[in-house]
Amino acid sequence: MIDTHIHLDEEAYASDREEVIARQRESGVEAMLVPGVNADSIPGILDVCHKHPGYCYAGLGFHPQDVKEDWQEQWTIIEKAIREHRDELVAIGEIGFDYYWDTTFKDAQHEVFQRQLDLAAELNLPIMIHSREATEDTLKVLKSAISNHQSPIKGVIHCFNGSKEVAQQYLQMGFYLGIGGVLTFKNCKLSETLEVVPLERIVLETDGPYLAPTPHRGERNESRLMIHVAERLAQVYNCSVEQIIEVTSANARQLFGIK
Repeated sequence: MIDTHIHLDEEAYASDREEVIARQRESGVEAMLVPGVNADSIPGILDVCHKHPGYCYAGLGFHPQDVKEDWQEQWTIIEKAIREHRDELVAIGEIGFDYYWDTTFKDAQHEVFQRQLDLAAELNLPIMIHSREATEDTLKVLKSAISNHQSPIKGVIHCFNGSKEVAQQYLQMGFYLGIGGVLTFKNCKLSETLEVVPLERIVLETDGPYLAPTPHRGERNESRLMIHVAERLAQVYNCSVEQIIEVTSANARQLFGIK
């Protein structure tokens, strides 16, 4: 299994981070991708990925919830780091829109998102998209960016939990869908959406330390727990768990260019 989205640098893993990483290796997790959220997250992400080359892979980006009054200063630092570390990054992310908590800086979120899309096209890096209560704007901006850039814009819709219609629009643009613990939650309708999604367009993720799957809901999430997501996907696609792991891992390698 490959975890395409885990915040290993966060405080939740601080006391036993090395033990956590060792446990994932022992459990058969092949790789973990660590996304950035703001300027402060850069050193920790690079540190954990430098300590575990070929296993932990870095992404850097500006999360919409972190876009505040100082966004221009933050962006200057983040852009510089992305350019300086381009050759060791597998993605720009986590980026996008979040209107759930606060829309005070909605215009700034648009500006920051656009700048990161432009940079992704320039540097030929895939993107990790965060979209919460902002589907219409996310689709609109992505479609515009794709049409305005000669270089392809590719990536994954992180923590996807939308409708069939929305899924089809993302698929038509060439994006993958990141599926995690939410799929295992009671009353989740995502399995119905997946009826129109080819397995070849899905990658596994945790969003750890958050969103641990059932039966571990409420616990600190770890990559090894993706096995419960894989088991649920096997039911949805009427195939073996081994096939789910094989195909989603191949998808992750292709999208992010990891071996």
